[in-house]
Amino acid sequence: MSSMSKSPRILALANQKGGVGKTTTAINLGTALAAIGERVLIVDLDPQGNASTGLGIDHKSRKRSTYDVLVGDATLDQVLVETSVPRLWVAPSTLDLLGVELEIASSSDRAFRLKQAVRAYMAAAAAFNGDREDMPQFSYILVDCPPSLNLLTINAMAAANSVLVPLQCEFFALEGLSQLLSTVDQVKATLNPGLSIHGIVLTMYDPRNNLSGQVVADVREHMGDAVYDTVIPRNVRMSEAPSYGKPALLYDLKCSGSQAYLKLASEVIQRERRIRPEAA
Repeated sequence: MSSMSKSPRILALANQKGGVGKTTTAINLGTALAAIGERVLIVDLDPQGNASTGLGIDHKSRKRSTYDVLVGDATLDQVLVETSVPRLWVAPSTLDLLGVELEIASSSDRAFRLKQAVRAYMAAAAAFNGDREDMPQFSYILVDCPPSLNLLTINAMAAANSVLVPLQCEFFALEGLSQLLSTVDQVKATLNPGLSIHGIVLTMYDPRNNLSGQVVADVREHMGDAVYDTVIPRNVRMSEAPSYGKPALLYDLKCSGSQAYLKLASEVIQRERRIRPEAA
């Protein structure tokens, strides 16, 4: 059953490097959490909108998006779209997000727009107490950040309880990690004192490649318990799934990638129970 509590856990999926499996992780971790009973919202903050597309939300149906939420033209409940996955919703993105930084740069609350929108949504959803189907009470909110440490990512971190870092099993994996961790520390010091690293998930692991194994060993040595036990393999079925507008778990549940994301979901929930025993 869902570990429903009054406030959802908000995880920002962040890495300033592109192509590390961030959106794939948002889509499939969200689907896996929903599959085991959680109510999940994926907030797409990447102007490319790949998380929205990968969940089958075509561009024409995105009348309103996270851009409208951040500039104050819409509330979060007005942009929610139900996906084909039971218990999974998405707040889609559009290319308009590219201009959001300029539009809100002079506002004193520019780093807190997402946090304010989520709080307002939670208060309204709690007031309806589950009576409105279009305003579900979420247990997890996953924010898919753009591949840069810009104002969109800062908004995600300011709103989040924790940061989940997808890290590709490649030679330069650790290089960008220190910059990301430094940004998390800055956000913690200035905007969100409760922010923590939820975990680092190693992605695109290829067991035939000696380098992949070396990267796993190096990251575990440097980051210790911060690294999840689950490693996400490089998998053809996973890369095919988005072109069908489906999470890999719907496209091919039995493939190694789908099975890995189910394991990651249960590991995320186990960590949550340690962090927050009252949610168990």
